Amino acid sequence: MKGGCISVLFVLILIKSFDFGVLFHNFTVKFIIMVSDKIAQLINEQIAHEQYAAQYYLSMSAWFSSKDLDGIANYFRVQSKEELMHADKMFDYLNDVGGQIIIGEIAKPPHEFANAIDIFEKALEHEKKVTKSIFNIVKNANDEGDFATTSFLQWFINEQVEEEASASQYVTKIKMVSDNPSALYLFDQELSQRVFVANATA
Repeated sequence: MKGGCISVLFVLILIKSFDFGVLFHNFTVKFIIMVSDKIAQLINEQIAHEQYAAQYYLSMSAWFSSKDLDGIANYFRVQSKEELMHADKMFDYLNDVGGQIIIGEIAKPPHEFANAIDIFEKALEHEKKVTKSIFNIVKNANDEGDFATTSFLQWFINEQVEEEASASQYVTKIKMVSDNPSALYLFDQELSQRVFVANATA
């Protein structure tokens, strides 16, 4: 009888000490909040788009480095890191809502460009493609009543507004300074000040 009481007491102690909150939190995150296979696929595709963008901007950075325009190279290097951060945020979100993560193939980005103007114009064009892709996910999420994904993507919508505005501004600037060595030097110095800060705008 005494041994039985000790066993019961031991079980009670184990139950009291076990953190059920962690267990139920995991079940809540992984199994109660779900995304459809379609939304998961779209987010997986967007992760691949963001990773491609990172490689694309890194290729642009390399081009400017080869021209000794290290400040502009720094700008695109930081831009590359931001795209990887975007991919990571989407990866974590999809994992949190129980979606299947499938790492897609990343295409090889171009490495030859006509000139500096060509690069900045291509960067703006790419940002517009990213915006369109994100809008497509939001539309599909809204159609499905997936408010969690819609809310999550609002950060990216705001980010793309800033990205496109910035890219458009730099297209205008590079057109003004590309034929003026002194002005180009100052522009290069301006962009050398950019620093990557993880989740700075999250």
